[in-house]
Amino acid sequence: MKVKTDTPQYGNWISIEFIEKVFILLLIFGTVGTLLWIFLPGWIPLKILITSIAIFFLVSTIYFYYSRRLFSENGGNIQNKVLNKLIEKIDWEERGNALDIGCGSGALTIKLAKKFEEANFTGIDYWTGAWGYKKSQCEENALIEKVDKRTKFLKASASKLPFEDKTFDLVVSNLTFHEVKDSKNKLAALTEAIRVLKKEGRFVFQDLFLIRAYYGTPDELITAVKNMGVKEVHFIDTSKSTFIPKSLKLPFMLGTIGIICGVK
Repeated sequence: MKVKTDTPQYGNWISIEFIEKVFILLLIFGTVGTLLWIFLPGWIPLKILITSIAIFFLVSTIYFYYSRRLFSENGGNIQNKVLNKLIEKIDWEERGNALDIGCGSGALTIKLAKKFEEANFTGIDYWTGAWGYKKSQCEENALIEKVDKRTKFLKASASKLPFEDKTFDLVVSNLTFHEVKDSKNKLAALTEAIRVLKKEGRFVFQDLFLIRAYYGTPDELITAVKNMGVKEVHFIDTSKSTFIPKSLKLPFMLGTIGIICGVK
């Protein structure tokens, strides 16, 4: 494979495309609101409503642009720090086969391949286009980082993994399970992740585990995971990490992240 650049392209969890969509909504409501105030007498409640929506999208555009900066390497490097928080919890003998569920641009898969030099890694993702990630991007990044011989990437859903039971020695996932669209039950993807893990295999998952509507309380989540057939599971509240700025500790950002890890 011939790569387009010498620098890996891992992207940003807040894409420019997403910010552009929010900005377009700002322009639409801002324009409509301005025209209403200029050309339509009366209708004050409607004008206030449209103006309020425009202000909401203005604030949202500024917030997400600033957050994108914080996630980037040239800003706060929060994106890498979140991944490293997961990697810190991996207690593994560094041999065998590992799976990364929801690999996106391949960042976590490749970080692990560079850390565990005697292991092979598979990254799966549905690559729907919401973040602009592609399978070819993962492969190019792996080639640039010189781990392409020990990594492979497949298109698959986290709720229906294309692997036999007890295939992997290590299974990891970062901020993926809550995004699974083809299953309302977010625990279904967790069940699949545990299914493909070997007996005595290790798992480390980071997600919005503090959202009770998805996972219940941490104690309820631990019980649910134990019932999937694991002998050891721990919950770590990573939302309290000191490197996360207050502006990112909102529920829909990093304010509800946590890690569950353990042994099957």
